[in-house]
Amino acid sequence: MPAHGRGLIGREEWDSWEKMSPLLTREFWLARWKSPFFRGALLVLATLLVYLPASHCGYIWDDDVYVTENPLLSAPDGLRRIWFSLDSPSQYFPLVYTTFRAEYALWGLNPAGYHWVNILLHIANALLVWRLLERLKVPGAWFAATIFALHPVHVESVAWITERKNVLSVFFFLLALLSWVDFAEGPRAPKWRSYALALIFYALALFAKTTACTLPAALLLVLWLKRERIGPRRLAQMVPFLIIGMGMGLLTVWWERYHQGTQGKLFALGLPERILVASHAVWFYLGKLLWPASLTFSYPHWTLDRWNPPSYGWLLACGALCWVIWRARKYAGRSMEAAILFFVATLSPVLGFIMLYTFRYSFVADHYQYTASIGPIALACAGTAKLAERFPRIRKATGIFGAIIILMLGTLTWRQCHIYADNESIWRDTLSKNPGSLMAHFNLANGLMRDGRYIESLDHYDRAMEIDPTFFEARCNRADVLTLLGRLPEAAADYEQAVGIEPNNAVIENSYGALLRKMGRSDEAVMHFQKAAKLEPNWTVAEKNLADGLASQGNFAGALTYYEDVARAFPDAPQSHIILAHIDVSLNKIGDAIHEYREAIRLAPQSAEALTRLAWLLAKCDDPKLRNGGEAVTLARRACDFTHNENGGSLNTLAAAYAAGGRPADAIATSLMAIDAARNAGDKKSAADFQKQMDLYKKNSVHPH
Repeated sequence: MPAHGRGLIGREEWDSWEKMSPLLTREFWLARWKSPFFRGALLVLATLLVYLPASHCGYIWDDDVYVTENPLLSAPDGLRRIWFSLDSPSQYFPLVYTTFRAEYALWGLNPAGYHWVNILLHIANALLVWRLLERLKVPGAWFAATIFALHPVHVESVAWITERKNVLSVFFFLLALLSWVDFAEGPRAPKWRSYALALIFYALALFAKTTACTLPAALLLVLWLKRERIGPRRLAQMVPFLIIGMGMGLLTVWWERYHQGTQGKLFALGLPERILVASHAVWFYLGKLLWPASLTFSYPHWTLDRWNPPSYGWLLACGALCWVIWRARKYAGRSMEAAILFFVATLSPVLGFIMLYTFRYSFVADHYQYTASIGPIALACAGTAKLAERFPRIRKATGIFGAIIILMLGTLTWRQCHIYADNESIWRDTLSKNPGSLMAHFNLANGLMRDGRYIESLDHYDRAMEIDPTFFEARCNRADVLTLLGRLPEAAADYEQAVGIEPNNAVIENSYGALLRKMGRSDEAVMHFQKAAKLEPNWTVAEKNLADGLASQGNFAGALTYYEDVARAFPDAPQSHIILAHIDVSLNKIGDAIHEYREAIRLAPQSAEALTRLAWLLAKCDDPKLRNGGEAVTLARRACDFTHNENGGSLNTLAAAYAAGGRPADAIATSLMAIDAARNAGDKKSAADFQKQMDLYKKNSVHPH
């Protein structure tokens, strides 16, 4: 150090600086870098930093089905139903719903907790990728794990709560792979313990997401990469994995077809179209890994034309890639083949050979390649590491280049996380990148409708119907908005078209009937209610609407059958008993009506409606065995107390009870209160009826019977 430098800082300061200077030396940081703990901590902190915005996000799209409106998370028998019933609101993901149920018990519906679990699982997956690649002696293992952790294509899997199935499945997928490596490499004693662990982890991965069924292919690739002979003994060891995977795979195919609705023209693609989808998808995913620009929640839906020769360009490119890999194997060894085979094999369930419900919107999605991306990332990082090792002069440049890549990917991921803040944010971002997204227009319209922004929602429903005129859900929801705006004829026209598109849909028939009833077209409404009840025989909503419609036509006997079905479905609902009692009165079955009203009061002691109706029957019925003026007064007084003497009907009933009990003066005084209450409510007709009743009480008080 020059003398003038020492003079500037002083002797004591210089001694302190010399003590600290090792922290700034290259040797110090190289020593730290060699520490796995240091590199692991750096990976964890970097991932936490870039995913911090995701922890503040809310719920989006189908998070309501999985979490916020999922009864399995809170029902006393929910855990049993999660594992041993068909009550799952989506596919059979019992382990996912079990974690959600545990979290619901801890922090309810606070989305932050669910987001943090996803983030922590993603960090664990990155650490497992690092460990696995090191066990397989893949160069650049830490760099590959860091790229995996920070790549923005994975934001969809982490920031979307529903994709818990992705991060959880991959966690056990990687543990199974590590256990298999132990089994393949370890000494004789612990081998079968590792094999058993691999099977257990594989089953857990499948219980989180069935796409983990590709693990057997990855196990074989591990053996092949290690240049082990895959003979009868090894193939026999694969049999349990294949049986478990095939069983879960068949269950998922059945579930998708018969529960998720993967049927119809779109899902009946021929083999040529499926090959076109798969070949295009492979290059799409590789492209997003290499250049993660314009990532969006829903990508444009591809047009498929088997008779158009250029459509097969992607397939020819796949063939060319295979040729390049084959020619390069003598230079790159088996690593390039293994990485690409892993990529394609783990993508295979979502490449289009098996139809998924979401293919109606797009054939590709970022979260589909969460597992598969490990292959190309590991290959690129291993190639970079090998290059730096072979040419020491560029080692520093490759290190700087790697740091820049990590910084850029982390920045993109941090920005991408903000898009998942809420429903409106995710759908508006999707439309900015994919204006023709049916999914985005429809779901944004739904959100706007829930927020009361009806005019804005109509614009997006209109756009959704322009994109797909057969999309009856958009037409029905648009009809609901038009109904709320009072534009009933337009709403009816939408429902009529929806019925034409989907003629056997009970929900549409019931909704159309409700609208027609509101428009005063009761006969047509009953017709649609009847069809809805026929299509869904045990649907109480349709049955009640049909019963109401029949009752309005005077067909009380026909209505009673459906009301009884509703009452049986909801035996503890007071309104069910009130409805049955009302029908019994219409059929002059007074004794049965009194019984039903008493049951309603037992279930809801403060039901002013049940109290008032029962009091009226006891005061006015012709059968002296059933008439009971004293009880009628007691019941009517309770009803008046609960309505604070402001309900004209309850007050009029109390007046009738007084009259039946021989107390005309009290009847007249109470009638005056009933008339005032009706007038204050603007009900002139009831006020006039109450006046007539009071005139009779006055007449009877002058000329008693």
